[in-house]
Order: sequence, then structure tokens, then C-alpha cells
Amino acid sequence: MVSKALGKYVQSLHQKKYRHRHGAFLVEGGKNVLELLSSDLEVEHVLATAEFIDQNRARLPARLPLSPATETELTQLGTLATNNTALAVVRLPAETALPLTLPETGLLLALDEVRDPGNLGTLLRLADWYGLPGVVLSPGCADAYAPKTVAASMGAFARVRVWERDLTAWLPTLAPAVGIFGADLAGNNVHRLTLRPAGVLVMGSESHGLTPGVGAALTRRLHIPRGAGGQAESLNVAISAAILLDNFFRNQ
Repeated sequence: MVSKALGKYVQSLHQKKYRHRHGAFLVEGGKNVLELLSSDLEVEHVLATAEFIDQNRARLPARLPLSPATETELTQLGTLATNNTALAVVRLPAETALPLTLPETGLLLALDEVRDPGNLGTLLRLADWYGLPGVVLSPGCADAYAPKTVAASMGAFARVRVWERDLTAWLPTLAPAVGIFGADLAGNNVHRLTLRPAGVLVMGSESHGLTPGVGAALTRRLHIPRGAGGQAESLNVAISAAILLDNFFRNQ
């Protein structure tokens, strides 16, 4: 049985203010917990069903703080509709320095007020897929360590570096040669360009697009053309990012 104190602590991490206060966040579901255990992140505690422990004993570190829990307890303490495997409490990673020269040698993804945690998690997963050096978040973005973001990232939370910056202030500090790209219906047809994975690709929210200050910092605007007969008004931000990223890496 999970102690009342531990249960209360775990439930407090549903909220951003307590994640910041305690310097910790939740990882839920067996697959994500196993991804976590193979990373460098510091694990405070793991709660897991007896079945999960038996099936994965060889992958559980000897000194791992581990408490058996029932499926009912995991579901009540976490945010998933059901959880029959595990959840973990993890220390928030310290933010590493973001070198100003990084966009000259690699492609960074920057997100401008992407507020939906599910979209943010999917974007982190895309960054992981393409091996980007990291993702820059504006202060108005969803929390990178919210439970829904972590779940949607499918393990990318443990591998993708995240920096928070005021994009309106940060983008103009980049070297003049650095390309700052963003999606725009009036931009260049991305299918007709030859792009290389360097610079900054900025994505805004689906409903509002880029904020004015960020839009003003772009050096090139990219347009994803509709197919013949296509009538959709817009694309989800994560889908748009996937299409654009594929064009950056198409010739690699």
C-alpha cells in the first residue's frame, strides 16, 4: 500500500506550481518509465504493480526506490484513465546552456505559445526522431514536464533538451547568417526549396500563428501547399512541423 504522504506528494505534481516548488515531475506508464530508467534523469521514486516488477526485474536498478502499488492506486494517484504498470517521480533536469552558435551548425525547433501539452509532447517526439539538438520554448508554451506532455512525447522527454527563452528577444541575437524559418500561407513553397538542417524553425499555435514580434524576426517564410482538391483550412501544428522538418532533412 502506498503511504498517504507519498500519495499526496505524487498528486501534487499534477500541478505546475508544485512541480516547480518540489523540482520534480511525473512519468506515467510502463513504457515511459522504462525509457526513463535508461536515461540520465534522476529518479526519486517508482510505484509499480507486482506484475510490472516481476516482468522487468532485470531492468530495474538494484538501488531504485521502488514501492509496490495496485492498479487502482496508480490510477488514482496519476493522470491516466487507467494505469496497470508503473509511475515514477523524477527530478526536473537542470537547464544546460544554449550556445548562440548552435543554430549555425544544427537545426533548432522553437515554439511560440504552443499551449496544448499534447501537441508539445508530439513536437518533442519529432525533435527526438530527427535528432535535433533541442527545442526552445517561449514562456507562453505548455509545460514541457506536464503529465500530458510527458505521455505524448513517448520517451522523448528523457532525451530532448529544452530551453525557455523570450523568442522576441532571443531570435534577434542570433548571427545574421542564421536562417530563421516560419510557416506562412504567403511564404515560399517548401517543396520547391532545397533546405539544410541548420538555423531555427519557429512554429506557432494552430489558432493564432506566430506572435507579431516573432514573425518580424523571420528571415524566410515557408508555405506547405495543399494537394489538388485539398480543402482543409489549416494543419495541426505538430503535423505542419513534421512536414517542414522532413523537407529540411530530405537530402541528408
